[in-house]
Amino acid sequence: MTTTAPRLGTALARLLILAAALLGTLLAGAAPASAHAALTGSDPQDGAVVATAPKEVNLTFSEQVAMSADSIRVLDPAGRRADTGEIRDLCSGSIVRYGVELRAGLPDGTYTVAWQTVSADSHPIAGAFTFSIGAPSATSVALPDREPGGGLVGALYGIARYLSYAGFAVLVGGGAFVLVCWPRGAGVRPVQRTVVRAWLTLTGATLVMLLLRNPYTGSGELADAFDLAGLKSVLETKTGAALTSRLLLLGAAALFVAVLFGSYTRRTDPKEKKDLVFGLGIGGTVVAAGIAGTWALAEHASTGIQPGIAMPVDILHLLAVATWLGGLTVLLVALYRTPSVERSAVERFSKVAFVSVAVLVATGVYQSWRQVGSWSALTGTRYGQLLLVKIGLMGVLVGIAWISRRWTQRLADLPPAEKADEGEEGQEKDEEAVGGTESGEASEAEQAEQADAASGTAPDVGPGAGTSPDADSGAGTRPEADPGIAPERAAQLARQRAAVATARRKRERDADPERSGLRRSVLTEAAVAVVLLVVTTVLTATEPGRTEEEAGRSTAASGPAAVPDRPVDIRLPFDTGGADGKGVVRLSLDPGRTGANGLHLYVERPDGKPLDVPEIKVALTLEAKAVGPLPVAPDRIQAGHWSASGVQIPMPGEWRIQVTVRTSDIDQTTIDKNVKIG
Repeated sequence: MTTTAPRLGTALARLLILAAALLGTLLAGAAPASAHAALTGSDPQDGAVVATAPKEVNLTFSEQVAMSADSIRVLDPAGRRADTGEIRDLCSGSIVRYGVELRAGLPDGTYTVAWQTVSADSHPIAGAFTFSIGAPSATSVALPDREPGGGLVGALYGIARYLSYAGFAVLVGGGAFVLVCWPRGAGVRPVQRTVVRAWLTLTGATLVMLLLRNPYTGSGELADAFDLAGLKSVLETKTGAALTSRLLLLGAAALFVAVLFGSYTRRTDPKEKKDLVFGLGIGGTVVAAGIAGTWALAEHASTGIQPGIAMPVDILHLLAVATWLGGLTVLLVALYRTPSVERSAVERFSKVAFVSVAVLVATGVYQSWRQVGSWSALTGTRYGQLLLVKIGLMGVLVGIAWISRRWTQRLADLPPAEKADEGEEGQEKDEEAVGGTESGEASEAEQAEQADAASGTAPDVGPGAGTSPDADSGAGTRPEADPGIAPERAAQLARQRAAVATARRKRERDADPERSGLRRSVLTEAAVAVVLLVVTTVLTATEPGRTEEEAGRSTAASGPAAVPDRPVDIRLPFDTGGADGKGVVRLSLDPGRTGANGLHLYVERPDGKPLDVPEIKVALTLEAKAVGPLPVAPDRIQAGHWSASGVQIPMPGEWRIQVTVRTSDIDQTTIDKNVKIG
């Protein structure tokens, strides 16, 4: 039984719906883009209380960042600037540290340090913390809750980033597919339009990213996209230079596309055509590598370990992705819009895709090691988890490609004579199938022939008549309308011709079950490829697992900051489930630092009155150092009040305080909370 491929409109609609659904699944609930540099330390530390005002505030980062005059701001309790605004570069070797001097004579109180900068791989990062001079105080500082790179500007920037990757893949892959696999495709209008639209998409997305770069890394306000001063500052950054270079290279790419679809298609001499193919191949490869290099020089590969190796590897990775997925896109267009694409072209692309996948695997293994670094980061960080999703999608894509390869091996090219015979028979079938759709009295094919005979013109089987079978619908020549035919009749004939042409193209497309199967498998490949490209785009905006783990270790090594000479006061609601089993435990640890501490526990009912419980126990655990649990058995002082003295905290860190409350012989519960102790 003959297998029929889905119609183009329905198939593309399904592809878009599937891609949108999977895109939503991947991005739903995702946090804004994570930075690729992290704050690993500060002096003073977060929450510290110092006896006298420090001369400066220093920040230490996990990797290089770009600082501006307002990257570090210190605000007093009233919200006024307490720093001089002069950023000091204190970097030494592998230590990335910057500081800002404070004004003299600062009064006591709580000060807020707000910082915002751009990491070496182009992603904005920001944060804030407080420290106190003399003693803590109230502060009126209100910091914006907007995440760096988030909001509307962040969403638009992310869309432009995705479109730039997609445009690059189709532009490079489409050009490679025509040059290497299907030279005749240079004269096929749907293929030309696909590659030209990819160029327009990449160019437009690059311009949008250049305009949005200033608000994306700064204010987050869309109106700032047209700030000329901000645009000038962007052009002076590494990312701005990369985007500008990409636009210049796209000018060279436009020349490549013009020659490929212009001069190349008009050449008839085989030697001249071969020389032109060689020149286009060399020039196109150089331009494609240059465009890929604009990503490698500005993002992941340009920072971290082994950048000298990582950047060429990243360029190879991007070129392999583009050759495979971009070529797949053009092949899909060719299979649906140009059913006569030769088996040899599909076989050549199958070989090119195999080489591309081999390059992807080799470069991907290196990049995964470089960005993840450990098995724990592979499963315990967002970057590692996304990488596992990408690997799974790659496996699915390779499996579908294997199925497509099987369909390719079963393809058969019809001999020219058989194609001609089949075309004549198909035309007759088309005319019969279309008859009666416009008029119930006679077939439209007969009406068209009669009208054409009356006007002295030859019958026209469709818009593509008289042109190459690969030409786009509507691109063929049509006879001039006879002035003697009424406009209504002329419109009716035009609709009839379009219906005949559509039926003819459908018959040609569905005549070969092997080609129908290949179209379906390639369509499925394209759908998975869209999702794979989405995951890749999200990965470029996610903090690498290696960086995240190193930042965590650095923070643990320095120890979380505590508040000296300030008691730790926490509230712990509980419910044992029994009668009179609801209440709140107020816990106070004084002075809340290493060494001996006094512990007080107040057990209260929901209305605030004391609740006399039979037993209460406390345990302290420092999980980062595998210390504990250290049990504490407080003594009952009076109804609802328990106390213990000399509670030893052996070292600073983030301690988990567990309180077990028993309200009857059988009803008890354990509640806990983490606190910083220095």
